[in-house]
Amino acid sequence: MNQDNIRVAVFGLGFVGLPLALSFALRGCKVYGVDVNEELVEEINSGVTYHHESYRGEGIREILRRELDAGRFRATTRPQEAMASCDNIIITVGLPVSDGVPYTGHLEECVRSVAASLKKGDLVVVRGTLVPGMTRGLVLPLLETSGLKAGEDFNLAYSSERIAEGKAFEEFENMPGLVSGYDRGAALRSRELLSVVTKAELTVASSFEVVETAKVVENVSRDVNIAFVNELARFTKAMDIDIFEVIALANTHKRVNLLTPGPGVGGYCIPNALHYLTPRAGELGVELALMGTARQVNENMPAHVVSLVMKNLKVPPAAARVAVLGIAMKDYSSDARCSPAHRIINLLERAGVEVRAYDPAVPSMYHFTVDSLEDALGGAHGAVLLARQDGMEFTDLEFFVRLMNSVEPFVIDAKNMLGGVESPPGLTVEGL
Repeated sequence: MNQDNIRVAVFGLGFVGLPLALSFALRGCKVYGVDVNEELVEEINSGVTYHHESYRGEGIREILRRELDAGRFRATTRPQEAMASCDNIIITVGLPVSDGVPYTGHLEECVRSVAASLKKGDLVVVRGTLVPGMTRGLVLPLLETSGLKAGEDFNLAYSSERIAEGKAFEEFENMPGLVSGYDRGAALRSRELLSVVTKAELTVASSFEVVETAKVVENVSRDVNIAFVNELARFTKAMDIDIFEVIALANTHKRVNLLTPGPGVGGYCIPNALHYLTPRAGELGVELALMGTARQVNENMPAHVVSLVMKNLKVPPAAARVAVLGIAMKDYSSDARCSPAHRIINLLERAGVEVRAYDPAVPSMYHFTVDSLEDALGGAHGAVLLARQDGMEFTDLEFFVRLMNSVEPFVIDAKNMLGGVESPPGLTVEGL
């Protein structure tokens, strides 16, 4: 495949779509990025993105500007413009979850826009996380409203994405992948296209449903494993022993690999994973009791963190101020979607506590966010450490004491960030 002649239209310019589009452009392909958000498209075309990604020491903003200048990448809100000259279409639009129910509206709208400009010979690859069975049951019929038939007039494939936000370029290149197709020809063509970016093995699976399910199960398995150590943390705390020492010792066993506890599970993928399985499980009459229990354990962790805050407060909640440090869904991320921090802050505010939150990496502003660590800690009765970020140091606890309220200040360390740091007199430090 001559990469200089490859033309790709990537639908959806979020945490998956933009790095994927630029990954193709970096390798000489002509790429259109399509999104319905006009403001986002304007920002991208002016070289602005707030993603925290890099590739071989170069930041995504520098990569974006270079590919724009070279004419290899351009963003647009017009699907017909992108598809007119592209015969490879990649859909990265996912399914947001609300109250445990996956919402298909954005995906349906995207697929209909693709169908409106679909041409004979086109390849459509879906790369979002779907309810198992949805590529065949939803995407395929919508594409065929074009009057074209899969397997005869166009190719349809599904390939799960496995990237971790913050490592997108590297993992698109080096993470083994899975591909499936309406028929074997579609799967092989999809593998050929994706191999332009992915150097690791791309395994061809037997069906859409197998890959869709494998993708969801990968995320559910992490949810279950995290729930296990979060529950274990409650036990070790009651025993007054260090959960992190327990985990380190258990992990010396060659067949044990415990994860680490935290304030909950955030991001777009893991918290939503079970909800992509439950619709199909309900149709099949299959109960997912273990997975459901694990999800509930992780959902309860923000309330546990708040209970530790309330236990340490020496003033009434209505008179209290608490600093929340780190609102991203994980360390060194700019993504605050589904972050446990939001639930923790909401619970604190509902109890009457004033919250001042600081995270230098998250571009979104909320009514509770402030512009500096000093603003967050100033006059606070307590602080909650939820995520590590460059430019936000936790090693100088004397600094905390100088800024915080003098009435028995405390720190709740939800991720063992202060392990090995000596606490100064007068400051209470408590872990999970």
